[in-house]
Amino acid sequence: MIPQQQFASDNYAGICPEAMAAVTEANQGHAFSYGDDVWTEKASNALRTLFERECDVFFVFNGTAANSLALASLCYSYNGVICASSAHVETDECGAPEFFSNGSKLLNVPSPGGKLTPESIRAIATSRSDIHFPKPRAVTITQPNEFGVVYSLDEIRAISKVCRELGLKLHMDGARLANACASLGCSPAEATWRAGVDVVCFGGTKNGMAVGEAIVFFDRSLSADFDYRCKQAGQLASKMRFLAAPWVGMLESGAWRRNAEHANACARRFAARIAGLPQVRQAFPVDANSVFLHAPQEVLDGLHRRGWHFYSFIGGAARFMFAWDADPVWVDRLADDLAAEAKALAKVPA
Repeated sequence: MIPQQQFASDNYAGICPEAMAAVTEANQGHAFSYGDDVWTEKASNALRTLFERECDVFFVFNGTAANSLALASLCYSYNGVICASSAHVETDECGAPEFFSNGSKLLNVPSPGGKLTPESIRAIATSRSDIHFPKPRAVTITQPNEFGVVYSLDEIRAISKVCRELGLKLHMDGARLANACASLGCSPAEATWRAGVDVVCFGGTKNGMAVGEAIVFFDRSLSADFDYRCKQAGQLASKMRFLAAPWVGMLESGAWRRNAEHANACARRFAARIAGLPQVRQAFPVDANSVFLHAPQEVLDGLHRRGWHFYSFIGGAARFMFAWDADPVWVDRLADDLAAEAKALAKVPA
């Protein structure tokens, strides 16, 4: 049977009902353009309510723009941004952070588990102070990180503390921040500014929206002229209400949290179903909505032949992502097919 759902990426999923309903409502009649509409105001205020403080909010189309423009606002061209070697800004954004900052350099730290530590930050930030080396200015962490592992609140606080000691600003790539909050059982405020984060890029696309990320500045001095950055980078939507309205639907209904909790639960369900299979092991803890597996190539090839799509890239591990709409029936079917392939290779009776 050809799978009716795939688990290669949470970008495969469609728009959740709450986001779609808000877009439909925003589509009635005319509205002011370029963010001067009531939907953009409502969405900005909804994010301020969610984060429990005054903050500056900007909406852009995608995560690469969000991260790159946010980091550019923290740095001069001669500055450096400390990141994990596996960070999305380093491996998957085609040099955009350097491009939009006119040359600030990413200073990547080897990170086998995908996490920065206070010690690793201090080591690179203090390694050189001469004029021939980029001057460290910011630190960026991904929550959850590229391996699906969540930073604890204590870990974020510790990173923030060393940033303050060294005069560094702290940026969070929160493309899946909702999943991290669901995993930690905390509020977005606790996961960000209360832990010392200066600016977060809060992901909407992977949480059930069609498109759109929110850049939220808690240190409002860092957002000076940020609207000009967005315009110059082609991120100022003329019909901004269609980027903003889904946030209203997601936040006011609580769908942002429910979607993340469901996606996380499906990842745990899959991990539990395949536990103990011969020659199959988890590469990383299942903290959020992803499962990384090491398995023989013959097993992975068998899954492909059965019609399953997934990526194998980080350390050779196969990645399975579970979206807001993951159907437990198809999660179980994937687990059953994986079990069948693994047992066939090991010649274990089904």
